[in-house]
Amino acid sequence: MKQVLHTDNAPAAIGPYVQGWKVGQMVFTSGQLGIDMEKGGLAENVVAQAHASMRNVGEILKAGGATYGDIVKSTIFVKDLADFKAVNDVYASYFEGDYPARSCVQVAALPMGGLVEIEAVAVVDQ
Repeated sequence: MKQVLHTDNAPAAIGPYVQGWKVGQMVFTSGQLGIDMEKGGLAENVVAQAHASMRNVGEILKAGGATYGDIVKSTIFVKDLADFKAVNDVYASYFEGDYPARSCVQVAALPMGGLVEIEAVAVVDQ
């Protein structure tokens, strides 16, 4: 079973993609920029963007019946690797116990001038 995931609690796609997919027990999120859903634009700094990105990932996970604890792999894209520690601290605060496998890479640019983008793959126990 393959199902497109959509929630009004996370930013709409800004291109030809969807917020996420649920395929069997797996949930795949598209990369989420640090868009503050209450303000309607990017959050003001890298820490705020990292929190917003994680909240947006969480809302898409929820739409697929998953939680942060179900994430098995994530990828973090940062505009400046000097922000690694700050983003790492924010990211870690969303997990209890074992962390997912993860990659973190510096990129030349992110859409909308973002400072961080996070995507995740989760497995839901059914």
